[in-house]
Amino acid sequence: MRALNRLALAAGLLVSATAHAQQAAPEEIPFEGGRFTITETADQDKILAFDGKEIARNYVVYHDRTVTIGGRQVALFSVGDGGNACGTATVIAWKPESGDIRSDIVGEDCGSPPAAVTGDSIYFVPYLVPGESALAEVWSPDEGVRVAGTLTFTPQPGTQWSDLDPSGLDNIIDALRNEAIYRDAQKLLGSSLTEVMTGLLVGGGPQMLPSGVIHASGCVPHACGSADAFMAIDARGQKLYFAQESDQPEPRTWPALDGWPADLKQAMHTAFNPPQ
Repeated sequence: MRALNRLALAAGLLVSATAHAQQAAPEEIPFEGGRFTITETADQDKILAFDGKEIARNYVVYHDRTVTIGGRQVALFSVGDGGNACGTATVIAWKPESGDIRSDIVGEDCGSPPAAVTGDSIYFVPYLVPGESALAEVWSPDEGVRVAGTLTFTPQPGTQWSDLDPSGLDNIIDALRNEAIYRDAQKLLGSSLTEVMTGLLVGGGPQMLPSGVIHASGCVPHACGSADAFMAIDARGQKLYFAQESDQPEPRTWPALDGWPADLKQAMHTAFNPPQ
């Protein structure tokens, strides 16, 4: 009986602690004579509100910063589903000189680039992988969100193979900032360039074979194991090698695998089939 009482007491304390956590005071951010609140619900969603008016609701909601744009205070919040499928969108909230709080959102589909603030605007400039183009957006209190232009990845003009410093590469795709290497990659990969580069985004630094060839493997952000890729650079011979896993038993390779040196073939197979 005493054991049952102790269990009942423990369960009661657990329920009480849970209820207390759910009823915890919301986070408050003072703003333009009012206050934003971020309140967690019983379902673990979070509600962003201003003076009781709901602005956004999602699993992840947090205050990024408050900035001054054109003399007006503007609050930036990160809002998203959580997990690693997509980044957070940016909710922009401001209060006109006369009127209620207003808000816009950037990156609602799958996250926004980091906000770059100037004196009169906020720019959202996407990171581009080699071969990629994307829209850059800009926001201002008077005009809201609009397209600023289209960005296209461009290597450093005039750079040659001789300018490559393998020791300075944090990620092997950084080599394609070199114009000569980028052009060779374009010729070799054709329309597959961006796809293969995306498959290298998440990965470690390059490794060097005894032959002097550097190589690295990687995967698609938030989707490792779906289209992992491999890249190698023979700086001495000025040659590139690429491979990417697909739904076929063997990876696709550029150039054809029978043109790869034996040690590089082994490095690629080891990258795709690491020892357990």
